[in-house]
Amino acid sequence: MRKLCLVALCLTIPVVARAQGTMVYVAPTDDGFHTYITAAIQKKKVPVSIVATKDLSTHTLTASQVKVENVTTGKRVVNCLFAYCAGNEDKASTSVTLTDNKAGTVVWSYAVNKGRGAKNMQSMAEAIAKHLKDEYTSTLH
Repeated sequence: MRKLCLVALCLTIPVVARAQGTMVYVAPTDDGFHTYITAAIQKKKVPVSIVATKDLSTHTLTASQVKVENVTTGKRVVNCLFAYCAGNEDKASTSVTLTDNKAGTVVWSYAVNKGRGAKNMQSMAEAIAKHLKDEYTSTLH
């Protein structure tokens, strides 16, 4: 229910477009990660407008499915016996691309890796939003 409310909120609250009318469609993902990205873009005040349909957008943000690498108990034991116990947490990674819909070119991409596996989807989305703001939208002014 909470995710549904978050999606509804993300799609109904307009974001002020300050980056030359950049209107971004966040493509849906099978794992629901697009919801986290949409919320993070608004939280980090990325100067773009999020639109609900691709027809209204100038750009499309596409995320790969979040890949989670679970560390097995055996690997944790071996790491602690022969090395340090650091790095024994699950890891997650994903990547995103921002495509100019008119030109069909990739104008920005980013990959993120975080610890704690799928529990860290919000942090991964916020890293994407921060880098989108710092690296891409800052060049539009």
